[in-house]
Amino acid sequence: MLDPRAAREATRAVPGIPRDEDGPVFREPWEAQAFAMALALHGKGLFTWSEWAATLADQIKRAQAAGDPDTGETYYRHWLATLERLVAAKGVASSETLHRYRDAWDRACDRTPHGAPIELKPEDFAG
Repeated sequence: MLDPRAAREATRAVPGIPRDEDGPVFREPWEAQAFAMALALHGKGLFTWSEWAATLADQIKRAQAAGDPDTGETYYRHWLATLERLVAAKGVASSETLHRYRDAWDRACDRTPHGAPIELKPEDFAG
């Protein structure tokens, strides 16, 4: 569950967050989860919102240079990539660890029937 106060603070501090009059809006559950992770890490003092905004802007600029049409559908993909960059830059987890877990989640997702909870197992990390 999102802390409404923290969500309002983030939407004021970070330009471009998709929102309506009630606050941030999400097309998919994972987008809300990525948003909530950023709120939690900011709340723990991992980064400032100005640091976040600068890193996110750089991430979007890189994606546009690589051909992202910037139509809005990829905004939270950039948000997630920014999370990964800052977590690695701050030494919370290495890029290798992040990739290892992302690959494990992909494998777990591939074997999970639609609608069932995704559960990580040791073999998901075997690669």
